[in-house]
Amino acid sequence: MYGPSAKTYTDGSYLRKNPTWHAEDASYKAKDIITLLARNGLRPRSICEVGCGSGGILDLLSQEFEASVQFTGYDISEQVLALCRLREKKNLHFILGDVPEEGARFDLVLAIDVFEHVEDYMGFLRKLQSRGTHKIFRIPLNLSVQSVLCKSRPILRARESYGHLHYFTKETALATLEDSGYKITDSFHSFSPISTQALGWKRSLLKSMKKVLFTLDREWVARLLDGFSLMVLAE
Repeated sequence: MYGPSAKTYTDGSYLRKNPTWHAEDASYKAKDIITLLARNGLRPRSICEVGCGSGGILDLLSQEFEASVQFTGYDISEQVLALCRLREKKNLHFILGDVPEEGARFDLVLAIDVFEHVEDYMGFLRKLQSRGTHKIFRIPLNLSVQSVLCKSRPILRARESYGHLHYFTKETALATLEDSGYKITDSFHSFSPISTQALGWKRSLLKSMKKVLFTLDREWVARLLDGFSLMVLAE
């Protein structure tokens, strides 16, 4: 399902570029997932994450839910699954694969920063649709005024560093899900609160400015500047 770019994730290339496999991002992503579930009154008993990466999100969620809730992570990279399996416990397991096997069904399926990497992303979404009652997506909003004015440098950086193949605004992201057969239940903009210490002073200053503007008008700043994502709850 991932197309030719899948080799990046299976031959160690992605791990060399991103040695933590974004484990440091798990905390705020898990909080956004919990927020979506809470504001929609959902209490899933089985949760699956497709493209689970380091497994950090599922590990954190498993600490927030009752011990009877079952968590399953899927990823196509054997290298990252070796890291995931260090997190395994009675109600948390990891499987090598792109999506759950046909006939498997979960209360909640997570696809956090995933389908922008997939060559046939609509085929992937249609295949995923039957695997869960509810789905939560996190979709990077790479298309913005800033990304266009900067000659697409932020987009090309995301392509080179993170393997993004498709680029979205809020509207095109939601339209993609609807065209793939999903009913949108809820959505909100998300912003990464990670430290700016590792950034140069210019990028650090811009990130701090984005954080301030985000508190004033999320919709507007996500259209204007890059670095934002869309959290979506769908059926």
